[in-house]
Amino acid sequence: MTRPAVAIIDSGGANIASLRYALRRIGADSVLTSDPARIRDADRVILPGVGAAAAAMERLRSTGIDALIGELTQPVLGICLGMQLLASASEEDEATCLGIIEGTSGKLAATPETPVPNMGWCPIRCCGSHPLLDGIGSGDYFYFVHSYALPVADYTLATADHGGPFTAILARANFVATQFHPERSAVAGSRLLVNFLRLPA
Repeated sequence: MTRPAVAIIDSGGANIASLRYALRRIGADSVLTSDPARIRDADRVILPGVGAAAAAMERLRSTGIDALIGELTQPVLGICLGMQLLASASEEDEATCLGIIEGTSGKLAATPETPVPNMGWCPIRCCGSHPLLDGIGSGDYFYFVHSYALPVADYTLATADHGGPFTAILARANFVATQFHPERSAVAGSRLLVNFLRLPA
């Protein structure tokens, strides 16, 4: 495999070290940056995120990266909160997000059987076809940590369930995203990252 340059957008989230390590394991160089020029010139871009939507959007706006993301033409992967930031809005703090994906992230319904946040391993159910899913199938488990999620919609490639179905993987044009953390999802997560690196530019 070639070693594409991956720009990880510095949106203030955690898990950056584990994400960079996961990319290194599959032969990809990466850089954590908030420099628009480096992001624009990268072969691949990842928008990670852990925390609150409003705070993450404020950080993106402060560097002008919010406007840049929608202009990117190379493959872009949103992870966890990064997926939600690609949407129109989030119910969390009534945040206005990037608007690349239509929809609003809503809070998961808490029940005695499905506490919120949803933390741990959950199986997915594939409902679409895309190169990102190569070698990944219904019943594969991924690691989730989240309280908000996007509803199932036309862009959904796979769903998961926590008090009801939600979008676990999505794709729209050059933008793909996962609600789970592929860097913490063992073999299946590594496969998804490899598939992302192989997406046509």
